[in-house]
Amino acid sequence: MRAVRIAQPGGTDALRFEEIPRPEPKESEALVKIEAAGVNFLDVYHRTGSYKGSFPLTLGVEGAGTVAALGSGVHGLRVGDRVASIAMTGSYAEYALAPAEKLVPIPAGVSSSQAGAAILQGMTAQYLAFSTCPLAPGDKCLVHAAAGGIGRLLCQVAKLRGAFVIGTAGGRQKTAIAAQAGADEVIDYQAQDFEEEVKRITGGKGVRVVYDSVGKATFEKGLNCLERRGMMVLFGQSSGAVGPIDPQVLNAKGSIYLTRPSVFHYVAQREELVTRSEQVLGWVRDGLLKLSIFREFPLAEAGEAHRMLEGRQTSGKLLLIP
Repeated sequence: MRAVRIAQPGGTDALRFEEIPRPEPKESEALVKIEAAGVNFLDVYHRTGSYKGSFPLTLGVEGAGTVAALGSGVHGLRVGDRVASIAMTGSYAEYALAPAEKLVPIPAGVSSSQAGAAILQGMTAQYLAFSTCPLAPGDKCLVHAAAGGIGRLLCQVAKLRGAFVIGTAGGRQKTAIAAQAGADEVIDYQAQDFEEEVKRITGGKGVRVVYDSVGKATFEKGLNCLERRGMMVLFGQSSGAVGPIDPQVLNAKGSIYLTRPSVFHYVAQREELVTRSEQVLGWVRDGLLKLSIFREFPLAEAGEAHRMLEGRQTSGKLLLIP
């Protein structure tokens, strides 16, 4: 089978489109024929070595497709079932393995491309707004990169919770996209100081929560946007890692909270995974969550997908189609 591999951490030139043996499922595993693989910053972090791994490595953790084979001890799954997962072992391939308990069914009315586009980013938006900082009607939140893949979904989920959403994006085209995703106010960070604008919009009070996937470029000013006892939710670092912080800063800024969550810790239990995935894919099926698939690439063009993602040239999900 064909797969996208890296021998060692590096730039996009480290990606190799290679022929490798098709894996065989072991006990409690399933082999999935991939129909759509999601491209995420998580993959970039693995490629560059920001997240440690063993090499050579087939990239990708998110995918959707059909069950092709089952290992021993698997119950509740059959060959031919339509499934999705964020725990694939190398979804940038024609086939990938996953623990059977980490696969979730794709409901009728949802395509593999939709499932591949929604399962990781959709569950991320869901846990951020429902669990990390549960939004209540009228709560004010700041969503950075509101025109991006997760940002667009998070704006929509926050509105489903009844929150008032302030989004940031770069340039007129992206601010318009953020507004279409449901942001009540949109700040163009290329032309405006987002801290000043947040304080203006909130009458100086600040927001209950900042959802920050950007990191280094926005983190420190984002802390200044929080109301007393507000929460900074740092869930990504597309602009680079945030430096060390003195806990006393959290006190000085109003006894604020700081957390660095991961979706994998919010779906570690099967029950949580099923609940979150059913809700997200149900929203997609029912038209309550509007997906934006920015572009689909063949596997051989994974490098171009990474270049676009890192260059912030996207305003929606990127998929690889074997």
